[in-house]
Amino acid sequence: QPAVSQHVKQLEAALGIALFERSTNRIIPSRKAWELLRNVEIALTSMDRLEASIFAIKNDEKQRIAIAAPAVFGFVTLPKVVATIRSKTASSVRSISGNYEQVGEHILSGRADLGISRLPLDPRLFEWAPIGSARNVCIFHPKHRFSTKSRVEAHDLEGEKIVDIDPQFASHQMNFNALRFAGVEPDILVEYDCNGYEVGFVSAGLGVSITNEIIAREYAAFELEAKPVEPTALYHYVA
Repeated sequence: QPAVSQHVKQLEAALGIALFERSTNRIIPSRKAWELLRNVEIALTSMDRLEASIFAIKNDEKQRIAIAAPAVFGFVTLPKVVATIRSKTASSVRSISGNYEQVGEHILSGRADLGISRLPLDPRLFEWAPIGSARNVCIFHPKHRFSTKSRVEAHDLEGEKIVDIDPQFASHQMNFNALRFAGVEPDILVEYDCNGYEVGFVSAGLGVSITNEIIAREYAAFELEAKPVEPTALYHYVA
C-alpha cells in the first residue's frame, strides 16, 4: 500500500535507521527493526506497570512483586523469599516460571521485578547479586548402593538407570562425554526438559540423576541422598 510505505519511510527518516531490507517484490524487517520492536514492547509494558502501581498507591492497594525463576525453585527458595517479603512488606507476590533464558526475557520485558538465574548473563542488560555456586552431584534413593560412596565417578554409573536432562542442555553433553570417556554407555530411563521432573523418578527408586548442589537442595523434602560427581562443573547462581 503506497500510504503505508510512505509512513514507513517517514518513520525511518525520523529514526535514522532502516527498518526493512528491500529487494525486488520482497520486504523483510531488519535486525534493528526487531530490536526497536522489543524496546517498544518493554517501554509499553513498563508504562502499564507504572500505571498499575500509581493506581494501587492512590487506592491504598497492596503492591505486587513479580519474581521469575525456574519452577524447581518453588520447592524451597521461593517460599523463603516470599516469607521474607511478607515479613517486611504487605506486598503480594506473583511467581513466573521459565528456563534461564526466559527468566531474562521476563526481566527485560518488565513482566518480572526480580529473577533467579545462572551465569553467564550480559552485564549490559542485567544487574545481579550472587546467590551461590554449585558443583555437580548425583542424587539417588537412600537405599541405593551409592550411599556407601564418598563420591560418584563415571565408571560407577555402569549398569545404572539414568534420569537425564534433555540433550539441548550443555550438562547433558558433559555427562555423556564423561561416561563414554570412561567406557560406559549411558542407560537412559527418562529424559526431562525442566529441573524438577527428575526428583519424582529418583524418589521412586527408578534411577539416579546428575544435577548440581543448588538444585539438589530444592529436593530436601524428598529425603534423597546426594554425593559429589567426578568429573564436575561449576555453576554460579544470581538474583
